[in-house]
Amino acid sequence: MRKVWVYKPKNRKGYFVGWYHAGKRRSKALPTKALAEHYKAMKYVQLNSDVFGDGADVGWNELKSEYHQQKKLLGLTQSAIYEAMLTLRHFERIIKPRTSRRLTQALAERFILARADEIKKTTLRKEVQNLNAFFHWAATKKYTTQIKLTRPKVPEPIIRTLNPSEVRMLLAAAKTEGPVYIRVLLALVVGLRKGDIEALKKSDFDFQRRHVVARARKTGKSLTWPIPQQVIPELQKYIESLGAEQRLFTDYFTSKKWNRTRTKAGLPRLKFHDLRKTYASSLIQAGVSTSVVQTLLQHSTPNLTHSVYVNVDPVLRQAVDKLPVDEWLD
Repeated sequence: MRKVWVYKPKNRKGYFVGWYHAGKRRSKALPTKALAEHYKAMKYVQLNSDVFGDGADVGWNELKSEYHQQKKLLGLTQSAIYEAMLTLRHFERIIKPRTSRRLTQALAERFILARADEIKKTTLRKEVQNLNAFFHWAATKKYTTQIKLTRPKVPEPIIRTLNPSEVRMLLAAAKTEGPVYIRVLLALVVGLRKGDIEALKKSDFDFQRRHVVARARKTGKSLTWPIPQQVIPELQKYIESLGAEQRLFTDYFTSKKWNRTRTKAGLPRLKFHDLRKTYASSLIQAGVSTSVVQTLLQHSTPNLTHSVYVNVDPVLRQAVDKLPVDEWLD
């Protein structure tokens, strides 16, 4: 029987779980003693799986708990962890699993068939991806056999963008809703996501360098977006009106406000994310290369150095100047 133990080193925070593998000592740091004891029990079963049978048989709640802890240790964002655990909660609701040994390919496919009647294919693809990651982790830990699900195919989405006249109507309607106008403007001329807009502060704007620097909520990384010259005076005027307030928006952007805005503009089915698509499409139609637009949308994951963080490439500044802002603003 292979031993596993918990210990607390001097002058170091947290607790450690220790064991031997392939003749070498291994250890894992955990923030609390309870988590360390929990991990110890898991590791003991895993190391001695040949004694207990074909793989370790772990209860479903324990399995979820360890997987959640693993996601946190990997440094994933809260939203990514939430989506992964939400998929497992749906799996638990439909399949009602008890232990890891009872998880099979047939059960996983039964879950997919059941969820296909409840959600869209695009959402189902994300859940299949989350489940595949979970099953891969469980198989690596020898809690389950290899389970692999195929993601369903979905038709190419129809990209909804606005033409110049629709943009003008939307901006005119947004002006009647106060700060909603600034939100719409930032989405159209900077390409920011809704969550990134809501998290902005006054200090994130550098009008001299013509950019805004903020942390992207989707990736958790600090990114830089260039701002068209034409809208800087309007943004400056709005920020000056805030006084000592540091947040860019002191109100909540509720669905009720957005529904009023898009209805007034005669665009009742418009999604806020369609403004970001309009930003990208307008640039491409203006002749900006796909690679530059991809960089502006931050779809790539470049290693942001200090110079990148404080400076915007002149090519990107020239690119955003090609947005038809003069046609959009009265």
